[in-house]
Amino acid sequence: MNAIKTFLLMAVLTILVIFIGQMMGGTSGMMMACMIAGVMNFVSYWFSDKIVLMMYKAREIKPGELPRVHRAVQYLVLQAKLPMPRLYVIDSPMPNAFATGRNPQHAAIAVTTGILDILDDKELAGVIAHELSHVKNRDILISTLAATAAGVIFMLARMAQFAAIFGGGSRDRDGGGSPLGMLMIAIVAPLAAMIIQMAISRSREYQADATGARMMGDSLSLANALRKLTLGVKQHPVEVNPTTAHMFIVSPFSGKSMMTLFSTHPPMEERIKRLEALAQEVNPYAAPKIIY
Repeated sequence: MNAIKTFLLMAVLTILVIFIGQMMGGTSGMMMACMIAGVMNFVSYWFSDKIVLMMYKAREIKPGELPRVHRAVQYLVLQAKLPMPRLYVIDSPMPNAFATGRNPQHAAIAVTTGILDILDDKELAGVIAHELSHVKNRDILISTLAATAAGVIFMLARMAQFAAIFGGGSRDRDGGGSPLGMLMIAIVAPLAAMIIQMAISRSREYQADATGARMMGDSLSLANALRKLTLGVKQHPVEVNPTTAHMFIVSPFSGKSMMTLFSTHPPMEERIKRLEALAQEVNPYAAPKIIY
């Protein structure tokens, strides 16, 4: 069901891009919007992982370094039948983690130093299982494409705003929209794109929680980790690029931030509630003690 919902939401985002382009410049504007979206999707598909890791100054974890991370990942990739991802650490007090990469063969998992300070081995394994679930379900590519489409919409909306203010547009030549119509696009389109992106990200987070819990055989450790991470983010707020916020396991914005009004993450209380209910289905003793 989540896959169908995600496909439909991605289709709506694509149609929104085409519609905005058509309103701004008729047929030529629609074609230009499609070209821009195509170029951005190409760059995102091939280079998004490198861009994000560089953005947060992540460094690759060397063999023998941070053994508790290596132990958890090595066991869990066997459980999930996934190739070994590249592992990175980010020097940040904010406790968080994310996965990136275009497919399981080119995946990377990054953890902050803050998350290593506050989670025990079981909780850390639960977080890594969640991130590997994103890799297994190919959520990384979906969320990247959604973020790219939303970025195109934001850019086109800004162009529409300037066109409306300064009387631009090509409505007389090939059917472009009126200045009033472009001004409406500048206001409504970014909000619509943000809501759609939120819906995609939230549905994938629920699925990754459940898949990760079953992969590890323990849903309560991830639930406990989410509680600690939520509190840790509030205690150690760090400035984060809003376009990458959906990648983190918990929202990187503290409760005081206005960005929480448009959070790409589902309510933490609901995530924990679902994981606790799932405890009756998974075996907390299934995972060998080597990862603990």
